[in-house]
Amino acid sequence: MVKPARPQPNTPRNAHAEASPIGARITRRAADRLRSGHLWVYASDVEALKLPDRPDNAPPLLLQVADDRGLLLGTALYSPSSKIALRLVSRDAISEQQWLTLLEARLRKAIARRRPLLDERNDACRLCFSEADELPGIVVDKYAGLVILQLLAKGLDSVAVRETCVRVLREELSPQAILERPDPRMRELESLAAPALAPLFVANAAVSTATRFRLNGLEFHFDANSGQKTGAFLDQRSNYAAAASWALKLELQSRPDGGRALDVCCYQGGFALHLAQNLRHVVGIDASRASLEVAEQNLEANRARIAAQVEWVEADAFQILRDWSDAGERFDAIVLDPPAFAKSTRAVEGALRGYKELNLRALKMLRPGGLLVTCSCSHHVGATELESAVASAAADASRRVRLLERRGAALDHPVVLNLPETEYLKCLVLQVE
Repeated sequence: MVKPARPQPNTPRNAHAEASPIGARITRRAADRLRSGHLWVYASDVEALKLPDRPDNAPPLLLQVADDRGLLLGTALYSPSSKIALRLVSRDAISEQQWLTLLEARLRKAIARRRPLLDERNDACRLCFSEADELPGIVVDKYAGLVILQLLAKGLDSVAVRETCVRVLREELSPQAILERPDPRMRELESLAAPALAPLFVANAAVSTATRFRLNGLEFHFDANSGQKTGAFLDQRSNYAAAASWALKLELQSRPDGGRALDVCCYQGGFALHLAQNLRHVVGIDASRASLEVAEQNLEANRARIAAQVEWVEADAFQILRDWSDAGERFDAIVLDPPAFAKSTRAVEGALRGYKELNLRALKMLRPGGLLVTCSCSHHVGATELESAVASAAADASRRVRLLERRGAALDHPVVLNLPETEYLKCLVLQVE
């Protein structure tokens, strides 16, 4: 006599990792993190790993992920040498072909979100922002007719991924060229091979890797073979405009000398040129001669819109601010936009000292009623910590500081609440009494 089957408890879709023993089993802490909406699993949270046999002994691009009880959590990109071992791309068990289908759909959706941000005054933006667009490790930036692709995870290093991205970008944007630009630091962390130097796509043989693009109506030079990140800091677009707008609102242009502004760590002149539309004298400081040469080219490209006297100074920001503040230099507006001081949590304490020092020197040089725009792109330094550093600097400088705005990255760099890493740029707009 056959006994009736014992009722089974309800199980999640795709059930247990035991149904497919190949994959990764992770700690309860990491599983809770994924269930809360995050997409990363650190290598230290991988309890067990079983990889499929591959003829070329290459690591798999995708792995199924299960919790410590064997319950399936989804499918992730696999990076064998990175601290971030797994980047979740689906909450289901999916094949590589299904992942490519998801990639195509999500990339099209990401581009659609940005279309309202593109117009006659702005023909550059970030089209895909990695985890914020459900495409971990993929960054796509548009500079006029050039599109720059970055693949920042080992699990993306495949011909199929590149072909899918190129096809979608061509169909959606009709670009002049698509180029892949590596991030040297990520390439080392992920053990990625250097990408081919040839463009992934060119519309015709005469296409150059250099062009001009527009932000807020101003023109900027772009060269895919030089510069930081993918070539420019598109995340500051709305903050550039805000700085120029506040200079007008505070009537800095009505001061006796027409208003004097200082852009510290100016890179290729983003804040400086925006302020130069409204003020009469602007100084940009950067340690990179190459960046200042591009800044000068950008100034010449906008001479029809800018009548200000603009000066570029090659110098270390800390040293020159110390010297100028001690010498009694005075400005009506100062922008502080330094590089990330904290690459890890261990570096936060030193970073905060650096932010305080820069802001202290700036506060000593600002005339009463002046504008201070101070930024941090260090994810590990939170908004509260940055504000505390600025407040401490204000106390030491005996200045009263009034908060006008708290700002972040432009809308093409969306913040996802379950992914705190997507909120990295902080910008405080302040009036100094």
